[in-house]
Amino acid sequence: MFKKRSEIRFNSVIIYSLILNAGASFMWPLVTVYMHNYLHKSLTLAGLTLLAMSVFMMLGNYLGGYLFDRWSPYLTTIISVLISTSAIITLIFFHGWPIFSILLLFVGFGDGCCMTLLNSYAASIKSRSTRAIFNVLYIGQNIGIVIGTLMVGFLLKHGVTVVFMVTSLFYLTLLIITLIDFNVAVDRRAPTKVVTPGAPPESNVNKMVMAICGVVLAVYLAYTLWESVVPVHMTNLHISFENYSLLWTLNGLMIVFGQPFVNRVSTKVKLSTQTYVGATIFSASFVCLIFAKTYPAFIFVMVITTIGEMIGFPGIPAWIDSLSTPQQRGKFQGMYNLFMSCGRAVGPLFGGIILDFASYWGLFLLAAGLIIIFMIILMIVNRSQGMAKGTN
Repeated sequence: MFKKRSEIRFNSVIIYSLILNAGASFMWPLVTVYMHNYLHKSLTLAGLTLLAMSVFMMLGNYLGGYLFDRWSPYLTTIISVLISTSAIITLIFFHGWPIFSILLLFVGFGDGCCMTLLNSYAASIKSRSTRAIFNVLYIGQNIGIVIGTLMVGFLLKHGVTVVFMVTSLFYLTLLIITLIDFNVAVDRRAPTKVVTPGAPPESNVNKMVMAICGVVLAVYLAYTLWESVVPVHMTNLHISFENYSLLWTLNGLMIVFGQPFVNRVSTKVKLSTQTYVGATIFSASFVCLIFAKTYPAFIFVMVITTIGEMIGFPGIPAWIDSLSTPQQRGKFQGMYNLFMSCGRAVGPLFGGIILDFASYWGLFLLAAGLIIIFMIILMIVNRSQGMAKGTN
């Protein structure tokens, strides 16, 4: 085996996040478009496929956190990457119906494990504050998403086999990084990162984390509409899939250049306030999406979406980590990723079902309303627990 390190390198975590999200992002917009336009399946069936994939991702989220706390993080990460990589390589040769959907389950499970393990590894780094780690991690994550969604838009016209071949290269690179850099002596919690003095009892912490995860669920349910419903909506408006992919380039460029500025400003406010402001702007973008009929309008909405995303999303895992007790990092980061995956699972199916009975404007308005409802619940729980002091 490779030499064991005393601590995982920060740069390795960032690169891992970038490559993992690039590989995963090949799949999300591809599934809906490939099933609807190439396999000639309904949007509802495409939503059910993404639901099943995300359910397996949720299982991976939970198991990854459980094994991080109770078994070998290194071996768990290797096995998780191998599961995803093997499924992607198989998809190169077998991508008809229903084998396409079956293999996606293995991809979802492996990716779910990897995402929780990544957050848990990142939070164990002693040399930087948790907030700074997750802010930079978020930049790497979004660069990966942009690379993946942009590349799939241009590769798909050359055939789905080419898409899976390129995706396989990302996952094989991920496996190499895991083998070389993730063999570290992991402290379940860095000793320099103490829980806030006077932290509330565990039952109150669990209630607070669940309320935060409710917002995560609503936000990622809505976010997934951009990856599943919006590309179909745009192609119905005679806007090309390549132009849709370019929106993610805009998203990525805004995050790369804007996130460092947002990070500096956000250190002056509470993590709770940062989440509230970001979620409000993000929900407002879906109201704007109702009126988008031309490509410039979609560009404008993506700008609003990205601003809300930059402000609200990065602080959430750091907020959850600040509530963790010394033995619960894997558990709480697993909950965060589980609810994120649940939102991703429900989103495409939710979008497909609503569109069977209503219009796009009704879907977007409902998505915005769900975010606001869950955010209000979080604000009530936060205030009732008197925990605002512990969320800086």
